[in-house]
Amino acid sequence: MLDGLRVLDLATLAAAPLVATYLGEFGAEVIKVEDPRNGDPIRSWGNQRDGVGLMWKSISRNKKSITLDLRCSDGQELVRRLVRRADVAIFNTRPQTLRKWGLDYQSLRAVNDRIIMLHITGYGLTGPKSERPGFGTLGEAMSGFAHITGQADGPPTLPPFMLADGVASLNAAYAVMMALYHRDVHGGPGQLIDVNLVDPLARLLEQTLLGYDQLGLVPQRSGNRWDISAPRNTYRTADGRWLAMSGSSPTLALRVFRAIGRGDLVHDADFSDPQRRLARAREVDAVVADWVAGKTLSQAMQVFEAHDVAAAPVYDIADLVGDEQLAHRGVFVSVDDADLGPMTVQAPVPRFSSTPGTVRQLGPRLGEHNAEVYGELLGLSHNDIDDLRAKGVL
Repeated sequence: MLDGLRVLDLATLAAAPLVATYLGEFGAEVIKVEDPRNGDPIRSWGNQRDGVGLMWKSISRNKKSITLDLRCSDGQELVRRLVRRADVAIFNTRPQTLRKWGLDYQSLRAVNDRIIMLHITGYGLTGPKSERPGFGTLGEAMSGFAHITGQADGPPTLPPFMLADGVASLNAAYAVMMALYHRDVHGGPGQLIDVNLVDPLARLLEQTLLGYDQLGLVPQRSGNRWDISAPRNTYRTADGRWLAMSGSSPTLALRVFRAIGRGDLVHDADFSDPQRRLARAREVDAVVADWVAGKTLSQAMQVFEAHDVAAAPVYDIADLVGDEQLAHRGVFVSVDDADLGPMTVQAPVPRFSSTPGTVRQLGPRLGEHNAEVYGELLGLSHNDIDDLRAKGVL
């Protein structure tokens, strides 16, 4: 699908490199540019096996690794030479640093006016906070996510995974594809794409903005409940398991009442009318929780499935990997790796009928493709490459 597209991944850690990962899953040639001393910090981030970072192996799937010191003039010139032969360049370095290195958008546009440059930063390329360092945790805090997440009497709660980075990467990936469409279909120029770690997650919390703007509401933490839906919570079963339920549409809520033997509530306007039911959300929760508490997870799910209730078990990772629906869809695939042997990773998410994504290889060794990229793509000789390595550029 993206064969012939060349992407330079000059970023580190999660959000920006994930964009290159998504493009590489669908055929783009992705060249990962890493510091020659330590590589991308995500190599040593999170769980390790035999000194090999597991997250690195997945995020850097289908990528070629080259080493390059962006801080020296020789390294900066090599970046410009690579940009001349690329379609997309991805950065997450602070704006002032890229300007100092001569690797900002205006500088790169001067050597390739068709380049699509994606720049993901903590706060964006403009504004009073633009030069501050930013991480996903800060995006989760400032977007409003942490404020509304957690129990009512508990602290603001951060997710135990890279939520802000992931949401930003998805927004950025479709932005890159739109920029390429504009360039290649409509004959437009290359352009700069500015994405930060706050705005994309805040966009998903739009309900809070609308309520504040029009009604002056500032929502507070309410655990698993949500003020636009009832029942909506997690419920503990008799065997110590948990299930989640959503009554987001009027008909779904009424199915729940019928399923648990409370058909009387279907004919009670305080419970059947959506807005009046929200006012009694705690009572609805208590009715459902009491019923679920008397059933095992299997028993409860059997009843709910028979009544088309929107309910599902709360899975841990072992449950997720063992689920028959996910197995049928091939959500997880095993890939042979030179360092770790067979490794199970998540397959590309979008399903295309004619051009499916693939995981051809997992994250490469540091500088594994130096000879290929510098020799074949840029035409450097073995002596040139050896000299640059000796100088610490590679």
